[in-house]
Amino acid sequence: MLNNIIDRIRLPFRKEKELYLSLYQIIGIIPHDITYYKTALLHKSVARRNAKGKPVNNERLEFLGDAILDAIVGDIVYEHFPGKREGFLTNTRSKIVQRDTLNRLAKEMGINQLILSNGHSSSHNSYLGGNAFEALVGALYLDHGYNACMQFMKTRILGELINIDKVAYKEVNFKSKLIEWSQKNKVKMEFKLIENQKDKQGSPTFYFQVLMEGLPCGEGRGYSKKESQQEASKLTLQRLRREPQFIDEVFSAKANRTKMEEEPVLNVPETTQDMNFIVGSEIEVEKHENPFQEEVFDEKSSAADEVKTDHPADSRRSETGKNSGDHTSPDTSSSKEKDREAIIAAAEAEAFEAEA
Repeated sequence: MLNNIIDRIRLPFRKEKELYLSLYQIIGIIPHDITYYKTALLHKSVARRNAKGKPVNNERLEFLGDAILDAIVGDIVYEHFPGKREGFLTNTRSKIVQRDTLNRLAKEMGINQLILSNGHSSSHNSYLGGNAFEALVGALYLDHGYNACMQFMKTRILGELINIDKVAYKEVNFKSKLIEWSQKNKVKMEFKLIENQKDKQGSPTFYFQVLMEGLPCGEGRGYSKKESQQEASKLTLQRLRREPQFIDEVFSAKANRTKMEEEPVLNVPETTQDMNFIVGSEIEVEKHENPFQEEVFDEKSSAADEVKTDHPADSRRSETGKNSGDHTSPDTSSSKEKDREAIIAAAEAEAFEAEA
């Protein structure tokens, strides 16, 4: 308390009193060591190096602030909702510390106006505010300690800007948000079922993994497909927010896929060869049918010839008729009839003589 009074007295005489005053309005306490907060507001796009030549930016403080926020918000949620199960507490904490919430807080509190960056637009600029918010929490922790961070979150954030009860019971559909993002950016995404088993009590459990352009992303377990896919989607969104290199990998895989789909097919077969083959096959069929027909007709003619050869008398008769022109004289026929009668009479006479 005494230190705060002294800091307020010194404030008008400080060289960077505007920055001190702005930070006081944000965190509710006057900084002791302003260098922590300057680093927290320094984006990596601004090239700054320390005396040893190492780059200086807010990434390390962002890492620290993220861990401090999880611990503080977890403590607050645990005390605020007695008797609630672990899943409810985890979801509530996630809703408070998620990147969208921190981005909105940074904008409303004026943190965005204090960030030093190169000003160029990039695909990750929407995360500048949330990252700086986490870095400021890390700076506050190093400057004033854990209790100051707890007081900041209780009075300034959850006391004025966020209604913890509304946040807790508000359903956030991470799956729909992820699908919307993937469709908007034309990224191929799928939910892959890795495992489906039962726990010790016999309840079914599901283990899903999100694949984006074939790359493994977040994974989630739950007692339903919806619950496990929600968890996997939330972790995937967190990676997309916090790991710029992961986004680069996804879009690189997308570029490779679309490039392969758009490449023309080389060495297209010629259609003339196929047509020649088809015509040739028809010709072969025709050549195969003609000998078969000729063979059938030969069989028929040979059968007729066999019938003719079975009756030589008829054939001779026909030949005789052809040679004579099929004409017989009346005298020839009557003489044959008389000879026949004479033969019969002679045979009858011989028979009677034999009987006598």
